[in-house]
Amino acid sequence: MKIYTKETLIEALRAIRELGWVESARQGNAGGVGNTLEDLLEIEENNLPLPNASEWELKCQRTDSGSLTTLFHLEPSPRGMRFVPAILLPSYGWPHDSAGKRYPPAEMSFRQTINAACRTDRGFGIDVNRGDQRIEVSFDASAVSPRHREWLESVRSRVGLEELKPKPYWGFQDLYHKAGNKLPNCFYILAQRKRESGREYFRYNEIKMLQHFALERFIKAIEQARILVDFDARTGHNHGTKFRLRKDSFSLLYASVTII
Repeated sequence: MKIYTKETLIEALRAIRELGWVESARQGNAGGVGNTLEDLLEIEENNLPLPNASEWELKCQRTDSGSLTTLFHLEPSPRGMRFVPAILLPSYGWPHDSAGKRYPPAEMSFRQTINAACRTDRGFGIDVNRGDQRIEVSFDASAVSPRHREWLESVRSRVGLEELKPKPYWGFQDLYHKAGNKLPNCFYILAQRKRESGREYFRYNEIKMLQHFALERFIKAIEQARILVDFDARTGHNHGTKFRLRKDSFSLLYASVTII
């Protein structure tokens, strides 16, 4: 495996850009764009060999991808309450699509992707509480779609239709600690994709060096609904609460953006 300095990594990325279209090293693999780049750099998967590697990451995305990028997992506070499996799921969950088939008949689901700009059709959203320095999960029964009327009545009987009390939340400083460790300075590469004769090809044509993750930029991205919170829990397993980023928003989180 090659060892790079920041300067030699920049040179290597520029050389890869000059290659033009290259065949995917992982045909049919959703992560092929990143794996192919790692192969071209001759480095191990998810292991950037820089002298100060703990401060740098290598991130790659297809330009035609509309999918959200998972930034990190972090359960809401108060964590001792185990809010998602102990409160949200039993009080606000609904029958799982595979209940009585793949899972037991009583299997419940709580899957919501929420943001600060609008409510989901089940009434959940995000409040950015700058006074208390918290990102809060909120519920508004009046925002629930009529098609979920039966579910809403079940919520009324289980816990009532008032706002969540207490609201699950993430403190600004907790987010800064988590994101600052998980999202250090990084090289962010965008790649075009095409298919020819059933084979997939990439062209790595946009390279950015992102430095100095900034909490205020992160909070603004939440307010602008560029960052979303994703719950994915069922009775038998909580898959974890994720902070996820919309396409073309990664650069907004950093104070310094350099086009390579």
